[in-house]
Amino acid sequence: MSHIAENNEKPQFDQELVDIVNYVLHHPIKSEEAFDTARLCLMDTLGCGLLALRYPECTKLLGPVVPGTIVPHGARVPGTQFELDPVSAAFNIGAIVRWLDYNDTWLAAEWGHPSDNLGGILAVADFMSRQRVSEGKKPLTMHDVLLAMIKAHEIQGVLALENSFNRVGLDHVILVKIASTAVVTAMLGGNEQQLLNALSLAWVDGQSLRTYRHSPNTGSRKSWAAGDATSRAVRLASMAMRGEMGYPSALTAKTWGFYDVSFKGLHFKFQRPYGHYVMENVLFKISYPAEFHAQTAVECAIKLHPEIKRHLLDDIERIDILTQESAVRIISKEGPLHNPADRDHCIQYMVAIGLLYGELTADHYEDKIARDQRIDTLRTKMRVSEKPEFSVDYHDPEKRSIANAIQIFFKDGTSTEQVVVEYPIGHRRRREEGIPVLVEKFHRNLETRFPRQRAEAILALCQDSDRLSALPVNEFMDLLVI
Repeated sequence: MSHIAENNEKPQFDQELVDIVNYVLHHPIKSEEAFDTARLCLMDTLGCGLLALRYPECTKLLGPVVPGTIVPHGARVPGTQFELDPVSAAFNIGAIVRWLDYNDTWLAAEWGHPSDNLGGILAVADFMSRQRVSEGKKPLTMHDVLLAMIKAHEIQGVLALENSFNRVGLDHVILVKIASTAVVTAMLGGNEQQLLNALSLAWVDGQSLRTYRHSPNTGSRKSWAAGDATSRAVRLASMAMRGEMGYPSALTAKTWGFYDVSFKGLHFKFQRPYGHYVMENVLFKISYPAEFHAQTAVECAIKLHPEIKRHLLDDIERIDILTQESAVRIISKEGPLHNPADRDHCIQYMVAIGLLYGELTADHYEDKIARDQRIDTLRTKMRVSEKPEFSVDYHDPEKRSIANAIQIFFKDGTSTEQVVVEYPIGHRRRREEGIPVLVEKFHRNLETRFPRQRAEAILALCQDSDRLSALPVNEFMDLLVI
């Protein structure tokens, strides 16, 4: 049998990696809207993390890997007294901001939460700043953090526009790892070669399966998976900065590259070049800690809450929920729900809470509320189906709606009106309405962790864009130590 030797000449780095590196290192961001939205995103994301510290299932995961470890000039974790190495700090920050499923969202062919990248960005920026101050050098400023956030959002979001990782069984946190790796390596002072090496390491790294997001295995890993991804990015970035080699055809290598192994032989498609589109259009979860495809469904349900109060549950024949294809595929569930992570990814559960209680908070996912038998009574009466028009508008780049409609039918032949909400309050189309609510949410979350005077000082700082941008990162993080 003859054997043809393989060509062992090194190829050029894949163009997809080159484009990310060129964007991170050489593309200026001049959009005031992008920076202002990044500031709002910083507030909202930190507030979500502070609120999560109320939950022991989250806090049990925090702190150093080895208890008692002391890191000189270590990175701080908001709302705690931890002072950690940047890899551990990135995990801690990433875990708290994602725990309650309450931070920002991006919906496209792939969905995800671009502010998850803040774990790596803040940890590295704080650690570098403290190291620099100890050496008599200038620290990074919060402007550097906001710029890194805009670019991380853009990388994650643009890759998600046309490329569905969930359809090949991979979790969206792969994009957190890629985006964080790119911007963190640049923050560390990486050059083009080091960024290429780091990105290739991230693509050939093992990637998370979506097992923990779907029935019957939905569980709490989905709440710390992004922390794991952004911390892994910090680790890979630091290795590249020490001279670790890269793998030029990490995506395109025949048989062994990402495309052939993990993406069914497909290559990435791109709808637009990298700029500042994603940050400007990001979706905020302002009102409800709920999987984003159900945000407008919860809003519909709360509008129908008075109808539930006026009727007995036995009077209800059925409840119709019309939604987008993505919601049908990932959050429509029947049968028992085993934990809070299971419940906040079930559209029927979230709608039932809205109908029964007229609100939805993180506490409604806990066992104490879940024992309310009326919830499952309502769930059995629900029919979830796709409305094709909602799916079309969901993917339309000029709309990006996340529409839901709910109508309740009674046994006597009457029904409520069909309540339709196309855009959640966190959508760009409702920014003017949403910003005051976002600021109030941040203030409320600050007061769960800090004395009133400190909370108000942090709030005032974050609302002053010039003062915030100029502030050294280490001084900002000191304000968040409790």
